[in-house]
Amino acid sequence: MRIGFSLLNNWGIEDARALVGLATRAEELGFDSVWVHDHVFNVGHVFDRIGGRPYYEPLTLLTFVAARTQRVRLGTSVLVLPYHNPIRLAKTAATLDVLSGGRLILGVGVGAIEQEMQAMGCSFKERGAFTDEAIAVMRALWAEEDPRFDGKYSQFAGMKFSPKSLQKPSIPVVIGGVSRAAIRRAARLGDGWQPLGLSPEALAPAIASLRQEALACGRDAAKIPVSIAMSLAASTPRRYALGTRADEIVRSAQAFAGVGVDTLVISANTSDADEARTALQMLAREVLPAFPSQRAT
Repeated sequence: MRIGFSLLNNWGIEDARALVGLATRAEELGFDSVWVHDHVFNVGHVFDRIGGRPYYEPLTLLTFVAARTQRVRLGTSVLVLPYHNPIRLAKTAATLDVLSGGRLILGVGVGAIEQEMQAMGCSFKERGAFTDEAIAVMRALWAEEDPRFDGKYSQFAGMKFSPKSLQKPSIPVVIGGVSRAAIRRAARLGDGWQPLGLSPEALAPAIASLRQEALACGRDAAKIPVSIAMSLAASTPRRYALGTRADEIVRSAQAFAGVGVDTLVISANTSDADEARTALQMLAREVLPAFPSQRAT
């Protein structure tokens, strides 16, 4: 199992450069990947967590990180796809993929905050349909020499599109979410599935459902790896977490590996950059040695 680390762009850390420093240190320590998150407004659970403090734009931050790193994979966990014009996003993502040497993982989801979605000019009721189409749009633009598309939300033909993604046939698109609809979307369209906050016991049957859905779609479930985003915190009745002591974090991580998780994305859940760096170094010392094969080359 591979270990990734959240760069905490969603935790109100005042010094944005400290987040870049977390990424470079994660690469030095041998983490496989670093991850960023996506909201535009501080509303709902985001406001409850950080109030009016900074929530940094994810792809801008990843671009800065790409320039300061060489190996670590760069993931979004996850972009709220209805907030993005898929043609413009395809251009931005392909450019980042080229600049980073093919390291981008594009995690996407449908979103859940209706007020924010309305402000972004998106239909909350149509967010699932928009997301499905947007994924198809981006893949066409990344892969086809003469892309054309005639959908409900996007239509184009007779124009060249560049750059193409460095990764072939396209940048991996990972589907985020814990709902039945998210599992079905991952089985139909995903290059991976990334839920959050599920215990290993709850995740195991969900992975079984993913495999069954993939089979029904004629897809090989082995080509839909599972990653999961988890926090360094005590579990609550509504959300499972890895714990706070090193020994319980290692046990939790091993339990996720045991049910078939490919990548464990860990968030330190702090607004203090120094605390985040301390957590990163603790994970490198205590958790990475338990998964020696996770280190990317």
